[in-house]
Amino acid sequence: MNKKIQSALISVFYKDGLENIVQLLADNGVTIYSTGGTQTFIKKLGLSVVPVEDLTTYPSILGGRVKTLHPSVFGGILGKRDDAQHVAEMKQYSIPEIDLVIVDLYPFEETVASTTDEKAIIEKIDIGGPSMIRGAAKNHKDVVVIANKRDYYLLEQILKEQNGETTLEQRRMFA
Repeated sequence: MNKKIQSALISVFYKDGLENIVQLLADNGVTIYSTGGTQTFIKKLGLSVVPVEDLTTYPSILGGRVKTLHPSVFGGILGKRDDAQHVAEMKQYSIPEIDLVIVDLYPFEETVASTTDEKAIIEKIDIGGPSMIRGAAKNHKDVVVIANKRDYYLLEQILKEQNGETTLEQRRMFA
């Protein structure tokens, strides 16, 4: 069961290696949603990006602790495309389907290794990232999840060779 990627949510701490993927997504007409530094990175490439705040209608709040924790994001990730109730509710609440999630985690271990500042350490405990990764993995029937930059090359090859489509086996492997 092949699925064409039509929308992506990208929110990463480490942006190295992301440029080619973002360009390929843009070349394929994929709507890209993003947050903070990743959004700025994509804009600097001269590519179109939709701020997650436009999707959620909420700004990043509580010092950046809450950006993606919202039904418009998680509904778009978790909504089953073949479930009439899910589809109807997504339409009712204007929740777009999110077909690709590229998220990595805050550098918690690096922070712990480099400082004893408890406040800095606590702020590197990621909440939204693991939740989005788990949500996308749970719904891998419809969603591709990339949780590590080591998988960028394989995703890039799939985007090139399969014109932005993924197979169920590929989505399962990434999940």
